[in-house]
Amino acid sequence: MKTVNQIVLTGVLSTLALLNANAQVKVSAGQIKSSELEVLNQLASHTEVVNMPVSQLLNAPGNEALRAFFFTPVKDKSALKGKKIAVIAADGFEEIELLGPVWYFRELGAQVDIVAPKYNPAPARYGLVQPEMAKTHIMAIQYLQPVGWVKVDRRAEQVKVGDYDAVFIPGGAWNPDNLRYDKDVIRFIQDFNKSGKLIAAICHAPVVLASADILKGKKLTGYWNIQVDLKNAGGIVEDTPVVTDGNLITSRHPIDVADFSRAVEQWLVKR
Repeated sequence: MKTVNQIVLTGVLSTLALLNANAQVKVSAGQIKSSELEVLNQLASHTEVVNMPVSQLLNAPGNEALRAFFFTPVKDKSALKGKKIAVIAADGFEEIELLGPVWYFRELGAQVDIVAPKYNPAPARYGLVQPEMAKTHIMAIQYLQPVGWVKVDRRAEQVKVGDYDAVFIPGGAWNPDNLRYDKDVIRFIQDFNKSGKLIAAICHAPVVLASADILKGKKLTGYWNIQVDLKNAGGIVEDTPVVTDGNLITSRHPIDVADFSRAVEQWLVKR
């Protein structure tokens, strides 16, 4: 969890990043014609930062149970001792949907590894400038706003079904799209499903399972605007906080993180 100082620091860093970006535009402006600058100004939108800090989410009316989940000390620190969980994620994962369950599973004694597709930078013609740490970390977002980076433990092409007891996929609007295109991720999910081991996904993440073609006849849920995609993939969609069907556990939204995490815990404790 972020402290108040860390939350403030995040805001300061975001502001500095914007100032730096504006400075770069000004430098570039000195190297181009005034007619080109006029075009560039019409191609650039007004800059403001949208943020969903964890503290605000936990303190929002109606989220009292979610706040209690994180701030009530875990009683049994060995409930998941000996269990190994792979978190499959890429750039653009929703911060609380990864770090929330990861914190909880580790508090229960589980080994949790962050597993990501191999680093594959965009072609130069895309004009995308990434920090050096993008080679070893994946980017977190808070409701579409990049906010930080999490270190990767292993790459998708390195992992095998026998390495883990469960697979967990966080949401985020970009993360699932990055994952569903990666052949190593899809292969791993398909092999994991054949083993009967637990596959858990929250928010937008169930679309990765649709791409892996493992949803036919399965009861599940997901973020509201992907529920039609889950139905089209053969799933039986329910609009409830968490759905468990065999070796599949799914949830809809960051506000369901507590129910989702407990469902994963209960499934693993029984096996």
